[in-house]
Amino acid sequence: MTSLDKPTTEDTSADDARAVTEAALFEAFGGVRGMVETVLPGLLFVSIYTVNKDLHMSAIAALAVALVMVVVRLAMKDTVKHAFSGVFGVAFGVVFAMMTGNAKDFYLPGMLYTLGLALAYIVTAVAGVPLIGLMLGPVFKENLSWRTRNPGRKKAYTKASWAWGLILLAKSAILFPLYWWADTTQLGWVLIALKIPPFLLAVYLTWVFLAKAPPPIDVFAEMEAEERAEEERKAAAARENDETTTAGRHRRES
Repeated sequence: MTSLDKPTTEDTSADDARAVTEAALFEAFGGVRGMVETVLPGLLFVSIYTVNKDLHMSAIAALAVALVMVVVRLAMKDTVKHAFSGVFGVAFGVVFAMMTGNAKDFYLPGMLYTLGLALAYIVTAVAGVPLIGLMLGPVFKENLSWRTRNPGRKKAYTKASWAWGLILLAKSAILFPLYWWADTTQLGWVLIALKIPPFLLAVYLTWVFLAKAPPPIDVFAEMEAEERAEEERKAAAARENDETTTAGRHRRES
C-alpha cells in the first residue's frame, strides 16, 4: 500500500463523525422499529375500515395494536418513547372520531400535529434556536454548546430544521385538502403512503448537513475533565500541606 492509499487521520475522523451521526439519528428517530410503530396502527385502521366501514372496530383495533407495541417494549425493557407517542396519537384520533362520528377525524390530530411541528421547526430556525439542535444536542452530548461555541453545527442544525419544516409543510399541503375533499379510505391510504418517504428524506438531509458540520463538543467529557483536574488540584494541595506540616515538625524537633 502506498502512502496515497493509506487512510489519513482526517479521513478516519471524518468516517468516525459520520458513524456517530448515523447512530445518533438512528437512536433519536427510532430506526426501523420506530417507523413500524408509527405506521402500523394507522395502516390497521384504514385496512379494516376499507373492508367493512366499521369505525368502532377500526378504532379499537388501531388502539389495541398500539398498546400491544408498548407492552412488548416494556417486556423487553426497551425505550418506549416512540411506542408511547404512537399510543397517544392513536388515542387522540380515536377520541376525535368517536366524538364526531366521522372516521376521517381519526387522522385529524396527527395532521394538526404535523402542521404544528412544521411551524415549530421553521419558527425556531428563524429565531436562531433550531428545534433539531434542541432535540439532537443531548444525543450528541453537546447540549446547547452549538449555540455559542460551534457556529458550524448551529448552521447545520438550522438547515436541518428548515428541511424538516418545509417537508412537513408540503405534506400538510397535500393532506388537508384531502381531508375536506376525499373520503376516509382515500385520505387514509394517502396518509399511509406519506408516512415514511418524507420522514426518510428529512432524516437523510439532516445526516448530510451534520456529516459536513464540525464535530460536536462533548460537554459531558469537558465537565468530567474539569472534575478530575479539580480533584488533582485538591490532592496536590493536600500533599503540599502535608509536606509543609512535616517539614515544620522536623524543624521544631531539631
